[in-house]
Amino acid sequence: MHIGKKPTKSQSDSDNGGADVVGKNTYHPGTADVDIEYDELHIQCPPHTTERKLMARIDWRVIPFLCIMYLLAFLDRVNIANAKSFHLVQDLHLENVQYNTALTMFFIPYVVFEIPSNILLKRLSPRVWLPGCMLCFGIASVCQGLSQNYSGLLATRFFLGLFECGMFPGCFYLISMWYKRNEAQKRYSLFFSSTSLAGAFGGLLASAIGKMDGIRGYSGWRWIFILEGTLTCVVAFIFFFIFPSFPEDAKWLTEEERAYVKARLQADQGHNAAERKLSFRDALTVMKDYRIWLGGFMYFGLIIPAYGYAFFAPGIISTYGYNAIQTQLHSVPPWAASFVFSIIIAALSDASRHRAAFALVPLTLSLAGFAVLLRIHDNTKVQYAMLHLVTMGTYGALPIIVCWFSMNLGGHHRRAIGTAWQIGFGNIGGIIATYAFIQTDAPLYKNGYSICLGFTCLTALASTIYLVSLYYENQKKMKAVRNVGLTDYEKNELGDLNPEFRYMY
Repeated sequence: MHIGKKPTKSQSDSDNGGADVVGKNTYHPGTADVDIEYDELHIQCPPHTTERKLMARIDWRVIPFLCIMYLLAFLDRVNIANAKSFHLVQDLHLENVQYNTALTMFFIPYVVFEIPSNILLKRLSPRVWLPGCMLCFGIASVCQGLSQNYSGLLATRFFLGLFECGMFPGCFYLISMWYKRNEAQKRYSLFFSSTSLAGAFGGLLASAIGKMDGIRGYSGWRWIFILEGTLTCVVAFIFFFIFPSFPEDAKWLTEEERAYVKARLQADQGHNAAERKLSFRDALTVMKDYRIWLGGFMYFGLIIPAYGYAFFAPGIISTYGYNAIQTQLHSVPPWAASFVFSIIIAALSDASRHRAAFALVPLTLSLAGFAVLLRIHDNTKVQYAMLHLVTMGTYGALPIIVCWFSMNLGGHHRRAIGTAWQIGFGNIGGIIATYAFIQTDAPLYKNGYSICLGFTCLTALASTIYLVSLYYENQKKMKAVRNVGLTDYEKNELGDLNPEFRYMY
């Protein structure tokens, strides 16, 4: 931080409307002769606050809502694994791989409609679109508990995937429009760690709700869907009135504060073209960048072990000799370990302002865990310990990878489309994950562990290539002429392709 006395303005200054110009960022802080604070990018803070205080306010008005929303979304998505432990398969007379097919049905709309959902997010605003989707997938979750046969389960899983498709990329995109790149990782990981909390709470809730078996004639697995879906609907209704939007639409910030937030993001990321609507032509243009495809494969490879564990952890743990309630309780510690680990990794990543190492190093934990699980089948303590390594490595690396990719995309349209593509394409891996651990492979699950091991290697390879490509592009930009006379509109359109933009490693 730099604090100094604001200089008296000359006549020439007043000709500029009393504006302080830092680079290409114009900000009107007022003319009071007071001590002024500047942030590290030399953007002037509003005189009535500091950067630290303002970011703390933003944190409390943005991050908790996104964490709660995604926690409930992930809980409604994977609680079918908990329901399976309470006789869902038997009650609906599912045969062979019909349970796995029901899991797959979720991902069909989830993948197809991810980019359209992000386009609608920008057109309708997050306050309207995200709580609306949340209400709808809460209703779909309740309907899962009312399913009477295989067809009903397939239909409800389809609509659950349809309404959840915008949650993850939408929330990540919203975070990226509030925070600088070196600030984002802790927020991303805290948001993403809600998946770990959902897994932990899911096990605890299922162990309690499962005891409601027989109440009002409903099986325990039905109550899991009904109660957790009802909770989602209630929270969604409240969120319609208090959910955050983009900085330029934040009524709880003053005009000076909104201008400051916009200026600091422009200095860090470049102009974002927030006011321009997205089009199909934008999507085609963005997809011509090979790094967009690399980002998809980085996420794709890791989503397979992530969903493989989320959907089948209770089934895997049950092979260690536990009953239904004990299985749910033993599913909690691996999720808790991944939560703590991901927060630590995120804090270190932000402190060092580096992403690549903190994306690649956790992958070694996953690789070690799967390698041991492939070879050891007669020591439940070691096997259970390896599940902790798998969750820590997988769920520790995932938010780093998504943040690293997202924050290297400049501008609203490139970030909206690129993030939706990464998550949408990556979630095709969820389809593979649903068939990785089939019942006939129990209790060894060698095929499942081998699949997860192989695709984790794919993520490591794609991430390494992505890192090399960023280094090459930065070197090329440094050697090129930086000021080529681009207009603000042209910089908006180029986003991170702007010669002045530098990629983060």
